[in-house]
Amino acid sequence: MTDYPLLNLFWTMLEFFLWILWLFLLFKVISDIFRSHDMGGLAKAGWIVLVILLPFLGILLYVIVRGKSMAERDREQARQTDAAVKQYIRDAAGAPGDGGSGSHVDQLARLADLKASGALTEHEYQAAKDRLLGTGTGVAPAGSTGSTGSTGTGTSTGTGTGTGTGTGSGVG
Repeated sequence: MTDYPLLNLFWTMLEFFLWILWLFLLFKVISDIFRSHDMGGLAKAGWIVLVILLPFLGILLYVIVRGKSMAERDREQARQTDAAVKQYIRDAAGAPGDGGSGSHVDQLARLADLKASGALTEHEYQAAKDRLLGTGTGVAPAGSTGSTGSTGTGTSTGTGTGTGTGTGSGVG
């Protein structure tokens, strides 16, 4: 180690980091060449040959000639990715079981409108609201019947402060 001074160590580290930086730029340029829609196949092949055969000069020329459009393509791809993520979040944030058609607030407002217009009775409104909010009070919609020949009792407890029991009989 005595024949390798500290300044040479720093110089070697600088060369190594510049080489890594150049590799990143090389992959960025090659990916941009293939991503570019405004160039034909022959132009893309020419740039690839130039970048591979004369790597330092080829990358320098590409960044000088096409650097601005390279940045525009990056921004457009970032916009598309951002829009896709936002759409995914909107779809995933929808109420479970409704296929992402709206939030709980929208569905509750729709139920209130149906009740106000007389399309739903108070009993049907409460049952639909309980189903939507997941509170499940065991209230069945008016006119519903159990399965044929079934009877039973049950107890249900939840995270709330009460318990409920119910009996039901089917229509034979």
